[in-house]
Amino acid sequence: MNWTLLLLVIGLLALAFAGIAIKILVKKDGKFSGTCASQSPFLNKEGQACSMCGALPSETCAKN
Repeated sequence: MNWTLLLLVIGLLALAFAGIAIKILVKKDGKFSGTCASQSPFLNKEGQACSMCGALPSETCAKN
């Protein structure tokens, strides 16, 4: 295996994890903004409401 490629891949993965960690530290209360994962029909087959904001799958989640 090419060592340069391996080091490049490890470096890029480390950079990605560092970016996520910095985002958690900078964000208020360490929370990510965005939509709820339970709104996905692939993850929520029973049609349950979102555990974060209470929106049904047919509704959109309120911004946090």
